[in-house]
Amino acid sequence: MEPHYYNVALDWKADRKGEIFSPELDQTIEVATPPEFPKGIAGIWSPEHLYTASVNSCFMTTFLAIAENSKLDFLSLSCPAKGKLDKKDGKFAMTEILLEPVLVIPNEEDREKAEKILHKAEKACLISNSITAEVILKTEIRIKEVTAV
Repeated sequence: MEPHYYNVALDWKADRKGEIFSPELDQTIEVATPPEFPKGIAGIWSPEHLYTASVNSCFMTTFLAIAENSKLDFLSLSCPAKGKLDKKDGKFAMTEILLEPVLVIPNEEDREKAEKILHKAEKACLISNSITAEVILKTEIRIKEVTAV
């Protein structure tokens, strides 16, 4: 596969706020220093949120590809995630990402297959493989049998 490039630009707006955008996309995202830091701003996406979201969204897209290739039937996937900012070697770093996917499948007999696919997706996620933070996966699989009407 040839290398791919993803273009992102930033414009500073005021104080500790800016906007990120891509010439390839039709939207902007307001970003700011998080409120835990001096002059940080609450209620706006921070680099730490985006970092955590990047791992989470990559996990989802990787799961979807593997589930499709494995012919896994599922009804829904949601995935709360928590990124941990801590000091490492005297510097601030994102040290841990906790992914807690909740997968709803229609058949109990697919539980083991679903569990394997969730773990395979975490191991194959290119963003997780590109970072130094530890990615922790805590899965939950629910069964919701579909009844014919």
